[in-house]
Amino acid sequence: MKTPQLVRFDWAMKHLLRDKANFDVLEGFLTALLNEDIHILHILESESNQDAENMKFNRVDLLVEDNQQRKIIIEIQNNREADYLERLLFGTSKVIVDNHKLGEPYKNIVKIISVSILYFNLGTGDDYIYLGKTEFKGMHTGTSLLVKERKEVPNPLKNRFYFREKDIFPKYFLIKTEKFEDVIESPLDEWIYMIKNSEIKADFKSKNIQIAKAKLDYMKMSFAEKRQHDKYLMDLASEKDIIDNAKKEGEKIGLEKGEKIGLEKGKELERIAKNKQTI
Repeated sequence: MKTPQLVRFDWAMKHLLRDKANFDVLEGFLTALLNEDIHILHILESESNQDAENMKFNRVDLLVEDNQQRKIIIEIQNNREADYLERLLFGTSKVIVDNHKLGEPYKNIVKIISVSILYFNLGTGDDYIYLGKTEFKGMHTGTSLLVKERKEVPNPLKNRFYFREKDIFPKYFLIKTEKFEDVIESPLDEWIYMIKNSEIKADFKSKNIQIAKAKLDYMKMSFAEKRQHDKYLMDLASEKDIIDNAKKEGEKIGLEKGEKIGLEKGKELERIAKNKQTI
């Protein structure tokens, strides 16, 4: 029996996963990624609120808040973008600033987690998942600096508080789908397989992934939703063709320019050689 076709995950993020009834799909993915039980409280404002006619296909993003009041940015990037890491830094910084009122204590600064699902090869490296975070290490010893904070116990028995390491800086996850070789070794691999291939196998057991299989099933969508999804895929392919053609044209111009410069340099060296022979 053929595995049911699923809608693309970025399209689902724009049209299906914003519905509270479908939070369980994102919760399953984030639970596998962060290795902790995630519960989403709200979908916040993001570029994914754009109307279908005006949306930018190169990037799809969603901003959610979990039950720990953390802000989680989930972004899918379809094509290469110059200064991508710089934009990630700007994005997390903006969410911090937007959620902190002037004069409010700095201890209330929100924790940001940025999740990037990439359909292009960013940088060099032999893995398909990368974690980036801020650490302070001794310049001479190499040991990490540990800064702890006091936390109150919600339901105290003996102790009313405890100390834990501070975790305040943004955390970045980069998932490079092209590097993933469809080998399933963890619950997260099942989700990455689904995101890359728009397919969920019957034996996948990660939290909520079989729920995602039912909710993202292309054949269960209405006729209007199917048309909208198909148009999205066609527009996405068209955008990719435009970008690829522009890249090829740029390479061609660069090659022709390089050949012209090389030819002129060759003639100049030839003239110099002839002048030396006549001296």
